[in-house]
Order: sequence, then structure tokens, then C-alpha cells
Amino acid sequence: MSSRTLPLLFINLGGEMLYILDQRLRAQNIPADKAKKADWIEDDRRRVMNDIITTMFNKKFLEELFKPQELYSKKALRTVFDRLAHASIMRLNQASMDKLYDLMTMAFKYQVLLCPRAKDILLVSFNHMDAIKDFVKDTPSVLSQVDETYKQLIEMYTPLSSGEFQLIRQTLLIFFQDMHIRVSIFLKDKVQNSNGRFVLPISGPVPHGTHIPGLIRMFSCNGEEVKRLQFRNGGNYTGVLREGSFEMFGERVIKLGTNMYSVSRPVETHMSGTSKNSAQKKSVTPNPLAKEELNMLARLMGGMEVQKPGNADSGFRVNLFATDEEEEEALISRPDEFSYDVIKIQATKNQQANAELAKIMGDFTEEASEPCSSSANSKGDDLLAMMDGL
Repeated sequence: MSSRTLPLLFINLGGEMLYILDQRLRAQNIPADKAKKADWIEDDRRRVMNDIITTMFNKKFLEELFKPQELYSKKALRTVFDRLAHASIMRLNQASMDKLYDLMTMAFKYQVLLCPRAKDILLVSFNHMDAIKDFVKDTPSVLSQVDETYKQLIEMYTPLSSGEFQLIRQTLLIFFQDMHIRVSIFLKDKVQNSNGRFVLPISGPVPHGTHIPGLIRMFSCNGEEVKRLQFRNGGNYTGVLREGSFEMFGERVIKLGTNMYSVSRPVETHMSGTSKNSAQKKSVTPNPLAKEELNMLARLMGGMEVQKPGNADSGFRVNLFATDEEEEEALISRPDEFSYDVIKIQATKNQQANAELAKIMGDFTEEASEPCSSSANSKGDDLLAMMDGL
């Protein structure tokens, strides 16, 4: 597995999360008394987006994120995005958060599968980064944070070889391999089957640097071409498109990673039949090691400084379903295997929390000075490194 995959996974999932939240905030039905306030909807939408992006691109956090390390478990990563989604005045209940995470993961899985080349995953990431920059174009301080991350991405990933990008792609596909959530947009566009698996195209432009399949050339030991054979490739391929720009500015060419949502195009998710059956067969007894991992992550994230609403009325809840009834039904019907328990994280800045966090950091510092014989011993250090700057 590649140790350089985590930053790309985090940024691309974060980009998809921002697309979905922006669409829902624009389409959200706001109570009449609040809607009367001038520009209430637009101002609060911008505030939510700015708060989340500011937290997402925290400098110290990203410095640790970009260090070579293995991917974390699905539950640990889900906890990070749960915390990130609530870094503003917006609130999501568990059913809506489950749906949000399903949409994020399936969208990026689709993009990874359809990348013509493994290296094009970086162009997908740049498409997300371009959109994020557009979200905060009127906030220079946040925009500078995003630009700094852009430079880090270019510096780290553009020198990598095709083999290293292939390893990154393989690592991402292993992470996503058991996720088969049906998404209405994909089903309507006929790029996803009813069992939740994606349909790979056999037409369109071939990857940059390749030729349309259908020709076999044979060479002599001297390197001279001696024979040509043609065959039917079984598809409808076209010539290669020009290569997208891997600089901070430029045409990406590839459309994967751009915003596919709009206010007029709602998105629904459904568990596939096979996923439901497998969830029912498996034991739902919580894994004590996974629980301890999440508890430790929650404690480490307790030092995160987040802007809290001044009063209860200033916050608002976002529903990713058409009605509250649908949201409640989804929460009840969702298999336990695919749900995540909510961990309440104390994010207030007080002496007790800081003292506890300092003690935890001290413990890990002492352990880090001792030789580790297995990857299991370094798991806590990896979690600490990830959340150290928050």
C-alpha cells in the first residue's frame, strides 16, 4: 500500500462533501421567520462553507497529514469528516451524516475507477481544489490556506512515477472495495448497476500517451518492424485528448472531480441488496479495538478550536433528505453494519481539556522514544500525528 495516499483521499472526499453541502444549503427550506432577514440564506451559506474550509485546510493539521503514513480505518476517517462537517453553525443528524458520507465516498470511488491513467487522480484532486478556491474567492485569508495546500500537492505528487501513482490508485480501490451504495444520479446516468457496482465504459478517448487498441506490431531482434496484425477492440474508442495541466492554474481537460450537483437535481442513496444481506449475516457486536481507536481519536480532537454559535437560535440543521419523515425512516432502516455511532467530542477550549491533551501528547512522546516492533504499536502515534495541529 502507498504511504502517500491519505492527503489525496482527504482532499477529494472533502471536496465532494463541500459540493453536497453547498447544494443542500442552497436548496434548504429555511423557516419563514429567519428567511425574512436580508440575505440570511446566502450569508449563512458562505459562513458555513468558509468555516469548514478553514478547518479543513488548517496549516498544522495538513503538515501532519502530508507526512508519509498508512490510511486509517473507515471508522476513524468517518469520525474526522463528522467533526469537520460540524465545524460551523450547521448541524446534521446521524441519518443525514450517513447519507453525506455515502455520497462522498461513492462519488470519489467512481472518479478513481474512471480515471484514464493512475496519474489523472491528481487532476481529479486539482478539480476539487479549483472548486474549493471558488467557494472562498471572496475571503483572502482562507484562499491563501488553499493556495498553500495547492503548492504542497504539486511539490509532493508531480515528481512521482507512473508506478507510484498506480500504487496510490490500488490503495484507494482497496479502501473502497466493500462500498456499494446506490446513488440516484449514477443510476439515472446508467453508470451504476442496481447492485451498487459501477459500469466501466468501453468507448471514448484513450488515455494520454496511448493509441487506440486494434493493432499488433511485431519486431525482429534488430528492432525492425516485420509484421502487423489488426483485431477488433470491441469498443468505440477515439483519439487521445490533450493532457491536462498539473500546474496551479490551467485547463484540467478531465471532468472527473467537478461538481455534479445542482439545486434542481436531488440525490438519493440506497443500500444495495447484497450489502443488506451481508450486513444481516455479520455480527453487529462492536469491535472493542475499533471503539478504543475512535475514543482516542475523539480525545485527540478535543483540542480543536472551532467557532461556536453565539446562541442556539443562530445555528440551523441541514437535512439531506426531502422530508424529516424520510430522514427518520432512513435512520431506522439502515443496517447497523453501515452506520456509525455518534461520538460526542468536547471542543471547548478550557484548562482541563488542554491539560488532558498535553498529558496524552506527553505519553506518546515517551513511547515514540522507545523502539517499536510492530505497526500496531505505532497506531496511536499515527493518530496523534494526524490530529496534532487541530
